[in-house]
Amino acid sequence: MCKIITSSKNMDVISIKDFSKKKIENFLVESEKMFEYLKNNTVPKVMQDKILGTLFFEPSTRTRLSFTSAMYKLGGQVLGFGSTESSSISKGENLNDTIKVVENYCDIFTIRHPEEGAARYVADITDKPVINCGDGGNQHPTQTILDLYSIQKLKGKIEGLNIALLGDLKHARVMKSLASALCMFKANLRLISPVGLEMGQNTINDLKKFNTDIIETNNIKEGLKNVDVIYVCRIQKERFDDVYDAQRLQREFRLKLDHLSHVNKDLVILHALPKLTEISPEIDNTSYAKYFEQVYYGIPVRMAILNMVVE
Repeated sequence: MCKIITSSKNMDVISIKDFSKKKIENFLVESEKMFEYLKNNTVPKVMQDKILGTLFFEPSTRTRLSFTSAMYKLGGQVLGFGSTESSSISKGENLNDTIKVVENYCDIFTIRHPEEGAARYVADITDKPVINCGDGGNQHPTQTILDLYSIQKLKGKIEGLNIALLGDLKHARVMKSLASALCMFKANLRLISPVGLEMGQNTINDLKKFNTDIIETNNIKEGLKNVDVIYVCRIQKERFDDVYDAQRLQREFRLKLDHLSHVNKDLVILHALPKLTEISPEIDNTSYAKYFEQVYYGIPVRMAILNMVVE
């Protein structure tokens, strides 16, 4: 089994930017090992004496449940909460105190929090490994590792692919993390978003340092020319001040079947889910739609991450 130790404490997974390309490749290799273990029903119970703490201050289905499933499959146990209403946060307890309490009960933290920087703050105050499952509109590194694994699994490579990121690029933490990683792996990006929801200029400047091909557009059909992968994200309504504006964009900015009339036959469409209206339902039945396969890959990927953050 691959183990990576980066300091006196076990490894944290806070931002994809914290890892070199080589370390990300290690995650992908370990994920494929876990995929094969699952396929052959030979999963080693390496977490048999470990407890995973799942602290989700924002809603989650796939991330929380896939980490729970991954921990069980590795022989470990899970405790935690899926909303602030079911914890002492609802009584006014602060994040520092919550962590200081829960670290007595678990060996690894997974945390999702609405505030940017919350996961790194937690990593600074505990000696337990911390895995960021989303901090506000900032980073979602385990989803990025899952996305890279999915692309490599479905397309056979990442380098040199033309990959379209389509949707709310301003607010979606998934897109920020993924764009950084794709540029690190020398993929070419097509950034397609509604007017006003373009990826932030600071993020674009960081991406350009990788010297890859980056095209920005507000036109879906134009942006999809000669792409190998389309990665779609929803309009992040919860991050809008004007809910009616979010609803308008949800209606207007959608991937439709006629957008795919001239795409490559082996096109792959991915989505972190949940998807609402941003993908027309008829696309679910095409050979392009791979987002439900992508969900399954979350189990071996998060098994790999758990295995690699603990000595």
